[in-house]
Amino acid sequence: MTDALIVIDMQQGSFGADQPRHDAAGLVSRLNRLAREVRADGGAVVFVQHDGPPGDPHHPAAPGWRLLSALEVRPDDAIVRKRSCDAFLDTALETVLRESGIDRLIVTGCATDYCVDTTVRSALARGWPTIVPSDGHTTADRPHLSAVQIIAHHNAIWADFLAPKGPARVCPCTEARLST
Repeated sequence: MTDALIVIDMQQGSFGADQPRHDAAGLVSRLNRLAREVRADGGAVVFVQHDGPPGDPHHPAAPGWRLLSALEVRPDDAIVRKRSCDAFLDTALETVLRESGIDRLIVTGCATDYCVDTTVRSALARGWPTIVPSDGHTTADRPHLSAVQIIAHHNAIWADFLAPKGPARVCPCTEARLST
């Protein structure tokens, strides 16, 4: 089984002091470890970056567009740019995955309740066997729920999602590479 680790929107503009994300440092450490494992087994690592409109912290000309400096990005890693919550919509992601001979996706990143959720659902709807590490994504507290509650809610939904190759397998990062 050839895996692709999809790392969504781990960009500086999403991790400022005014937007604290749940366990951000721990997440980066876990993603780096998982990326090393995927690469060592011949899989692909794909970083997805959001392109915001002018004035947005994620605009390609803004400092916030850059990936977090603590992420271990390698020259052979793919970079896919997106303009919506769905990393597949109007992007090269599907082509990159098919050309790399990928059989299964591991979807991670920020934000659980927006781009990660939309991409997980899109992957499952497109027939991709999908793993979502339960501790491999993050978000911020929202007025209606804490980040911890949002993460727990989405983990439960993805683990029970009806789709052709679903539901997603939800497990800790340390178990994501175990075959199913």
